[in-house]
Amino acid sequence: MNKQIIRNELTGDEYTFIKHKSGLDILVWEMEGYSTTEALFGTKYGSVNTRFRTMNDKDYTVVPEGIAHFLEHKLFENEDCDVFELYAKTGASANAYTSFDKTCYLFSCSDNYKESLEILLSFVQSPYFTQETVDKEQGIIAQEIKMGNDNPGNRVFYNMLKCLYHEHPVKIDIAGTVESIKKIDADLLYKCYNTFYNLHNMVLVIAGNVKVDEVLEIADRKLRECEDIKLETAFPDEPDTVVQKEITEKMSVGLPVFNVGFKSAPSKGYERLKAELETFVALSVMSDPASVLYRSMMDEGLINASFATEVFTGDGYFTAIFGGESKNPREVLNRILKETDRIKTEGMDRSLYENIKKYTYGSAVRELGNPEAVSSLMINSYFSDVSPFDSLKILSEMTYDDVMKCISERLDPEKAVLSVVEA
Repeated sequence: MNKQIIRNELTGDEYTFIKHKSGLDILVWEMEGYSTTEALFGTKYGSVNTRFRTMNDKDYTVVPEGIAHFLEHKLFENEDCDVFELYAKTGASANAYTSFDKTCYLFSCSDNYKESLEILLSFVQSPYFTQETVDKEQGIIAQEIKMGNDNPGNRVFYNMLKCLYHEHPVKIDIAGTVESIKKIDADLLYKCYNTFYNLHNMVLVIAGNVKVDEVLEIADRKLRECEDIKLETAFPDEPDTVVQKEITEKMSVGLPVFNVGFKSAPSKGYERLKAELETFVALSVMSDPASVLYRSMMDEGLINASFATEVFTGDGYFTAIFGGESKNPREVLNRILKETDRIKTEGMDRSLYENIKKYTYGSAVRELGNPEAVSSLMINSYFSDVSPFDSLKILSEMTYDDVMKCISERLDPEKAVLSVVEA
């Protein structure tokens, strides 16, 4: 077992990184004086991972869309009882989620963290699937998918992704489709579990009122050593062009809901994090209530307080998003494109840029005092192949010219699409 302390020289914060003998990496952030504990046990397995192979496979396996999410649902059931019943005895609040690129099982507690950690490590390593319970779950998840399809915010987002991405599976709902989940059976779930829930593809992060030695004692007892099966995931080739410029869907909404998406080149690791933070700052400058763009559109009643931005990025995709409600989404797109063009020529508001950069840095520092935020930061950073402290380094070194270059590269009008849901 290899153990090292990782320290941030900027803030003095530190955590312990353990390469456990089982194959699992463990990150423990002791936060003295805090009463709560947050733990996440995660696998690098999300909705986009539909094509994979291991050293034991000659060819890639292709599985139905939505299977990662389906597997997350099923893992909470075991042969004897529901896992939530076990957590109820320790007083912990437990949950799980599947995203585009990972699946995480988590708990939060103020007491009995060791007992809750034992539950977490036990049930995630103990799959129990039968065809009968799989058939039952198909009906439950089909209802969940239909509810998502009735949500205007959900529809406008996925329609935008379908406009942006030709081949990449990110354009498919995390839960899959009613048709795709019908193809899932118990054998397929076990195959995906044994592939992606190998401890070499997973991480345990825990932050707050914890002790490294106590976590390791439980890990030594509960984790089962496994062989590294050399997992490979693959994605279809994705053109750098968009599929179509605009899509509209009719639903029952008071005001039209819109997403404007800018597609740009994906990247990995530190470079992706750097691009993500630069794009975040750029979008924040453009959409801030003090910005020319925001004030002019708000004064004319083109947008309301729902107007917001997001940087959406992961393995093989990178999208800058503006979204909200508007009586005229096409005019909002036009204003965004005009403002982007103006900034490329005349530059950003330097004062606003400096304020937003400082605020973003300050927010990142403040989050280091929150166990829930710290545990999320650790797991997101781990699966992105960066350090939890890299964001602070990037923000401290970020320049005006970096963000201007980012706007030129990431906000290309030729790769902008408009998705609208209207009545």
